[in-house]
Amino acid sequence: MIPLKDDNPTSSKPIITYCLIIICIFVFLIELTSPSYRTGEFFYSYGLIPSVLLGKLKLASSMYVIPAYLTIITSMFVHGGFMHLIGNMLYMWIFADNIEDSLGKVKFLIFYILCGIGAAMAQVFTDTNSQIPMVGASGAIGGVLGAYLVNYPKAKILVLIPFGFFSQIIKIKALYVLFFWFILQFINSALTNSNGGGVAYAAHIGGFISGVILILFLNKKNKNKSKNKTIKNPWK
Repeated sequence: MIPLKDDNPTSSKPIITYCLIIICIFVFLIELTSPSYRTGEFFYSYGLIPSVLLGKLKLASSMYVIPAYLTIITSMFVHGGFMHLIGNMLYMWIFADNIEDSLGKVKFLIFYILCGIGAAMAQVFTDTNSQIPMVGASGAIGGVLGAYLVNYPKAKILVLIPFGFFSQIIKIKALYVLFFWFILQFINSALTNSNGGGVAYAAHIGGFISGVILILFLNKKNKNKSKNKTIKNPWK
């Protein structure tokens, strides 16, 4: 299933969501103009490499651009190609605006970064000896999907179901679309050998679970805050 749009309107402009999309596109344009992109060194410099982060491996001096711990953040904005970027930005465009709307701009940005960190750590501890750079926003976006599933399970999502000549566009509840996405990550993870590179399914799973946990906590905070609001006396 390929999501195309949702029918879940927002009450404010998702400025942070727009900014995150713009940053990812801008970074990708920088990648394309960098000679190190063609050689692959760009990904080793700014991508998250588990064995380097844990101090088991050292990069060549030419690729050591920033401290290893900062690649947890930079890797969220680097993408491996056009389709990688477009796919991630599509999910961001459809689902992130509602989470930003429910949390507010500052909390949403914190939420997004924490989900990205959770995703990165899931990938790191799945294979601590990995020498393959992990890049992409999909881990953090997985957190957004987890939050969307908790907050808007009944929202309708317009999806494309590709079956060649029999492809269909239909509306399905977010509960089914996102639960299917989550289960698919486990299935693909079990079927794929990550030693040769590919998709970081552990990061997707880790990001999704991080999003579910964080949104439950933040929802509770928001609920308590609304209960504690004082009401002005209309008779004064």
